[in-house]
Amino acid sequence: MIKTGFIGLGAMGAHMARNLNQAGLLAGVWNRTRSKATTLASGTAIAVAETPADLARACDVVVTCVSADADLLQTVRDLCGGAHSGLTVVDCSTVSAGCARECAVLLAAHGAGFVDAPVSGGVEGAKNAALTIMVGGTDADFERVLPVLRAMGKTVTHLGPVGYGQATKATNQIMCAGIIQAVAEAMAFAKAEGLPLAQVVEALGQGAGSSWYFVNRAPFMVRGAYPAGFRVRLHDKDLKICRDMAARHSVALPVVESTLAEYQLLIDAGHGDEDISTIFRLKDALFHDAATASPAAQTEGSA
Repeated sequence: MIKTGFIGLGAMGAHMARNLNQAGLLAGVWNRTRSKATTLASGTAIAVAETPADLARACDVVVTCVSADADLLQTVRDLCGGAHSGLTVVDCSTVSAGCARECAVLLAAHGAGFVDAPVSGGVEGAKNAALTIMVGGTDADFERVLPVLRAMGKTVTHLGPVGYGQATKATNQIMCAGIIQAVAEAMAFAKAEGLPLAQVVEALGQGAGSSWYFVNRAPFMVRGAYPAGFRVRLHDKDLKICRDMAARHSVALPVVESTLAEYQLLIDAGHGDEDISTIFRLKDALFHDAATASPAAQTEGSA
């Protein structure tokens, strides 16, 4: 058995860790909020480590799934306290490619390997072990951790050296921005036309314009409820990474910039912890504002 540890038991990470346990791979966990670790380990043989360094000492592989560059760098520095030549760290966070390379350097100083393996597929994919995993690292490190990755994901692709996984994830996040914008605008249009929205989702779900986001998130728009799947704040963070990476090519990406501007409006309005499909609020408001500002509406209002 590959003794695997897990750090970062959030909305995605907790499901990923459970899948590793079901595959017989999970030996230990650590989480900044210790209660999440003890809850996951309850009734199992999973050990709750006192520190990341202790987890590193006890494991062959440690999977991390944290929020941002600074969080990952601190976690890797902590892991270095117990790092050894038999250890490979697999990071499933979404961070910058530069951060991934910095982590690899920190661990290499202790003889340990590093693989950047960001994931896509949402909470549903994490729960069902159906994630798409984009991997950067050496061939040897990739082969070593492949059984761990396969226990969490349905599609696992090795794209090149460290940093390539994160660059691919950045590409994915740009696509997600454009798709969720298009889905929200389309659904707001359908609503303004008076269409039965649930039936629109059913009818178009298999059409040429369909997508994962349309099938799985347009129903949120129909219900007007946006439970946290992929939070606005997190996608905002990811798109800022994309913006910085594009800026190194002296390019500003219109889809990224427009989505960031709209996310800021949502965050300011208190919707930052809702799923990104909450961008429908802004698209729906376009039609509402236009209707209330139309001459017909103004005439009716003065009658």
